[in-house]
Amino acid sequence: MILVVDDEPFFRQIMTDILKERYTVVESSDGKQAVITARERLPDLIILDVEMPGKSGIEICRELKDDFATRNIPLIILTSRSGTNDIVEGLNAGADDYLSKPVHPPEVLARIESHLRTKGYYTNLDQKDLVLLLELSETISVSRNPRKILRYIVDKVADVIDVARCSIVSLNSNNETVVKASNDLMADKEIRIDLDKYPEIRKALETRKTVVVNNIKSDPIMAPVKHLVEPLDFNSIIVVPMIRKENIIGTFFLRTASPLVNGISDRAVKLCQLMANISANALENAILFESMKTAQFHLERMAITDGLTGLFNHRYFYDRLEEEFSRARRYEHDLSCIFMDLDNFKKINDVYGHRAGDEVLRSVGLFVREVVRESDIAARYGGEEFAVLLPETSICGAMDMARRLHSMIREHSYPFVEGGRVTVSVGVALYDKESVNSPDQLMQVVDNAMYMAKELGKDRVFDAAHLKSD
Repeated sequence: MILVVDDEPFFRQIMTDILKERYTVVESSDGKQAVITARERLPDLIILDVEMPGKSGIEICRELKDDFATRNIPLIILTSRSGTNDIVEGLNAGADDYLSKPVHPPEVLARIESHLRTKGYYTNLDQKDLVLLLELSETISVSRNPRKILRYIVDKVADVIDVARCSIVSLNSNNETVVKASNDLMADKEIRIDLDKYPEIRKALETRKTVVVNNIKSDPIMAPVKHLVEPLDFNSIIVVPMIRKENIIGTFFLRTASPLVNGISDRAVKLCQLMANISANALENAILFESMKTAQFHLERMAITDGLTGLFNHRYFYDRLEEEFSRARRYEHDLSCIFMDLDNFKKINDVYGHRAGDEVLRSVGLFVREVVRESDIAARYGGEEFAVLLPETSICGAMDMARRLHSMIREHSYPFVEGGRVTVSVGVALYDKESVNSPDQLMQVVDNAMYMAKELGKDRVFDAAHLKSD
């Protein structure tokens, strides 16, 4: 019996239609009543929507898991596609699993089946199998690298089960079938395969169920490719769908090909199913972790980057300036700075419009990113001003970079500007411990150098050291 708890009649009907052929379904539209029903009827599994009127699904989950009578009933929470926080809260409240709306029927059935398998289902597994599963679970649960997880799985299966080949096959977003890992492939190597040549994978894809072929030369499934399998030196195949949040990890299959003449043993099937389930969980976590890291990186990058030019913003530049200035003073390293201001930029905006001005700024940003090294800190300092901080760089190195930037900007053609040319005035300064005592002073020195370039007629590079000699 499965208890479905959701305040939407339409969704309860959808779940009933999915489950009714295999299970008895009891519905509840109210959280409070759901708790009473669970205590009285003790269902085999509960599916609970997070967004419930009155008492939330999270609260209901916590109440059911705190009750001695219902605490061991598997509970799957339902969330929206964007409900990441709900998932975390639900799992913390004791939920065993989660599904996202809209639900995918094969995924729902596969997940329920895995939770409802009887304890006796795995009694014929060997002790070494249980040790393997424990080792597999522990090893891949701590990994955050999806490729390493896939590789570890195929190597372990090949070691423990008598197989000629163990592969993990994926159907990607372009509907291409790709072998993501195989015990007979080099690490990190992928190959594309023609799904028409693998009817056993196609059937697993269509049914979302484990496919067992005990004799590849006589099984009707393999009839379309009989001419291809005749010369092969293995006899049996298992394909196990790794069903776990298809929208996150995609469609994966664990496929093993075995030379066993007596077909696939029940032990091998169960072991592959267990390994596929454990692996799918770990793979989902790894991909979620990677996507969260990527999202976090983009958010952090946005906070410190100028959106128009792709360079760092003024605030981040100053943070790094203070760090590099402190380091240069402590270890007596060189520290140079380039400061640029586009000539007559206000005229470009006034005459040709801000869109033309933005294109000029964007182009300058591209030139700067092309020239600077990984260790340099390049920023849009403000408006039409740009700054580049060069740690452990002499004045000669800074002048070379400044002249290169000056030439690139000057020689580039801007078709929307009369004459097609834009020029820039550039100041260059080297940190001098005798006369410069703070990051602000260094910026003042390089700003003065840039101002002197303007005074001398613009469109030039000026070294701050000449200010002293004058």
